[in-house]
Amino acid sequence: MSLRAGEILVGLDIGTTKICAVVGEVTEEGGIDIIAVGQSPSDGLRGGVVINIEKTVASIRHAVDEAEKMATMEILDVVAGVAGSHISSFNNRGQVPVRNRNEISQIDVDRVLDYAATVKLPEDQEIIHVLPQQFTVDDQEGIQNPLGMNGVRLEADVHIVTGQTMAIRNLVKCCQGAGLNVVDLVLEPLASAKAVLNADEREIGVGLLDIGGGTSDFAVFYDHCIQHTWVLPLGGNHMSADLASGLRTSISDAGLIKEKYGSALAAMEDGEDVVEVPSVGGGEPRKATREYIASILEPRAHEMMDLVRMEIDRMKLLDYLSGGIVLTGGASQLGHLASLAEDVFDLAVRVGRPRGVGGLAEAVSDPRYATGVGLILFAAGDNAHGRRNGGEGLIEKMFKGLRALFGRG
Repeated sequence: MSLRAGEILVGLDIGTTKICAVVGEVTEEGGIDIIAVGQSPSDGLRGGVVINIEKTVASIRHAVDEAEKMATMEILDVVAGVAGSHISSFNNRGQVPVRNRNEISQIDVDRVLDYAATVKLPEDQEIIHVLPQQFTVDDQEGIQNPLGMNGVRLEADVHIVTGQTMAIRNLVKCCQGAGLNVVDLVLEPLASAKAVLNADEREIGVGLLDIGGGTSDFAVFYDHCIQHTWVLPLGGNHMSADLASGLRTSISDAGLIKEKYGSALAAMEDGEDVVEVPSVGGGEPRKATREYIASILEPRAHEMMDLVRMEIDRMKLLDYLSGGIVLTGGASQLGHLASLAEDVFDLAVRVGRPRGVGGLAEAVSDPRYATGVGLILFAAGDNAHGRRNGGEGLIEKMFKGLRALFGRG
């Protein structure tokens, strides 16, 4: 079913550092206008996983309240992002005969995706996405949409994303505790990709590194399809913690200093430029040069990029990255981080900001809003095409089962 003009979509980015609700309205032309944004410090998550339900519910409610006031409407339904250290992924293949050796229908596509998703998982794991990479009809490979084609055998290569059942259940429970109905769960790097990548990058191959507070998500796209996803258990909070230790200040003050004066390359900073550093416990402020601040942040930033490069090499992904690397998320704005990344990857690197929306577009042009905006675009794209990346039939069934598990029909 296509979206109607005036329809409201809400993306809820539940992160370790912040919770952000972005409200979009469908325009007459079928685009999305951002009409409201609400955010709150996140209190109750660690590494993308809920560790305190009561605090997480309060943080979600605060962000949604802000968005409701700006939009002058009540928010009931949200598309929520899911990420964190509990996420895993792998590739798989399924094969089925085409019914009656006839024209391939949506039933055949759903059957082959069902078969590709029939995998043995640990008892504590749940499938979040089954994302088609390519279809093969008989011996013809590289087909993006096999509907209407003739053949006797249909195969599908898919990328399967799973998450820990209890982590997913607790995330949905927190949203419900805040009075919200989760109509869909979307892997956050998939959402961010909708907001910051362009069609050319997705076609020739690009890596997206979404740097969150507790974890960072890496995803590779090629030929318009997802090829690989991976979670790096490091994020902006680790940089802040390093800085707090090195400057002997609080983590919150270290975070503010990182955002305002931080850099990933000490050699690029002025050793004479002095910054005031608050002392823990209300003591006299101390001084630190911007060069010294960068010298604390640089090793952690380098470690993060090195680990991503190791994953690229381990999975032999370099040939899929002709479009380079796109950094997004709040910590992607660290000074000279893109330059450091270019040195590590030996690829073009840019910082990705949300695009493709109207209305209050300027208010969400910051990389930290990439996931929230992307969740709306992801939902809009799914509804507009009636199926998710070629397999809404299967995934919608899975999500209906998940909602039933949580007592929501």
